[in-house]
Amino acid sequence: MPYPDKLLAEDEEVARHLHPHWLTLFWPVVWLLVVIGGASFGMAAIPAGRQQGLVRMLILALAVVLLIVFVLVPLLKWRTTHYVITTHRLLFREGIMARRGRDIGLSRITDVSYRQSLWDRIINSGTLTIESAGDSGATVLRQIPDSEGVQQLLNYMVEEDADRRAQESAGYVGDYYSGHQGTAPQ
Repeated sequence: MPYPDKLLAEDEEVARHLHPHWLTLFWPVVWLLVVIGGASFGMAAIPAGRQQGLVRMLILALAVVLLIVFVLVPLLKWRTTHYVITTHRLLFREGIMARRGRDIGLSRITDVSYRQSLWDRIINSGTLTIESAGDSGATVLRQIPDSEGVQQLLNYMVEEDADRRAQESAGYVGDYYSGHQGTAPQ
């Protein structure tokens, strides 16, 4: 079962599943090109001699370490960060080896706002701030693609959830009274 489907309740559906904006991978790609180019040049520039193989291996080892730190780790962080909006809640998960997450029921969300700098507007990204009832304070989600659209979707989903809960509650009250000989308590 693919992620996030394994986290959903029976009557819950995914409205939107996001990762941080793809531009967060810009610097890792630059590092990839620089490290591979630098390592290739460095290995080719080693003069022939007894130590040539050892020096090339050291350059290769350094390149691998740099690639892990500056390319692989940011790529895995991006890939393992999930923002999922469902018909019942907002799920946030992140982490490569150690995981961190938070679920906020749509009924608990009191305010959703977004902020975009000029650069964020150009690349269609931004920061969402989600206020919810409880002691945990605001949840801030950074580098959200289409932050304005996600903010509007969350507001819509909060309203839809409130309507769904009101209908369920009205249906329950109606079922309760119909089971008690049609008389409502006075």
